[in-house]
Amino acid sequence: KEANSRIYPASMSKLMTLYILFEELSEGNINMESEFLVSKKAWKKGGSKMFVNVNSKVRVEDLIRGIIVQSGNDACIVLAEGLSGSEELFSEELTELGKEIGLKNSFFTNSTGWPDPQHLMTLDDLLTLSIKTIEDFPELYHYYSEKEFTYSGIKQLNRNPLLFTELNSDGLKTGHTSLGGYGLVATVMKNKRRLILVLNGLNSSKNRAREAERLIKIG
Repeated sequence: KEANSRIYPASMSKLMTLYILFEELSEGNINMESEFLVSKKAWKKGGSKMFVNVNSKVRVEDLIRGIIVQSGNDACIVLAEGLSGSEELFSEELTELGKEIGLKNSFFTNSTGWPDPQHLMTLDDLLTLSIKTIEDFPELYHYYSEKEFTYSGIKQLNRNPLLFTELNSDGLKTGHTSLGGYGLVATVMKNKRRLILVLNGLNSSKNRAREAERLIKIG
């Protein structure tokens, strides 16, 4: 339904932030033990957080889990500044790389999916990005199925409701903003067949969970 209408993707656009990171790891430019400095901008960022400490250094592997499991906006900015020098430059790289991998209608203005009238994707692009993530980084994809992560002594659960059902979901990412409503990119593997579901615009996390489960079961 309306697969090519532009939507506010919220945190689902973090799939693109992670795609760039996975590419850097695959090319050997950085490794899991590489560390990035936490700026005041990253530390102060609101919304969902990994709770990094200002002026500390954070390992890449912790940032991956902080973005996937905890949906940390602070972690995304640490990563953006660490890889590109600034979030603005990083956002330009997101848009550019998105075009290269086949995203037709996506434009990124930040690393987090923070509400911005110009930060837009389509359901079709989110699907393309999900397929590329699964196919291009089989050795890193397992992080998307992790159910919990503790950082700075704070344990948080993955917001993907399908991870906690009997459906054997192994990813990918939720999103929520006042502009976009509640969204989810979810995938389930059964009998060597993978289904990917992209949802957006639900009015509560409860409805998102219910609708996701209903549609995947139909599939």
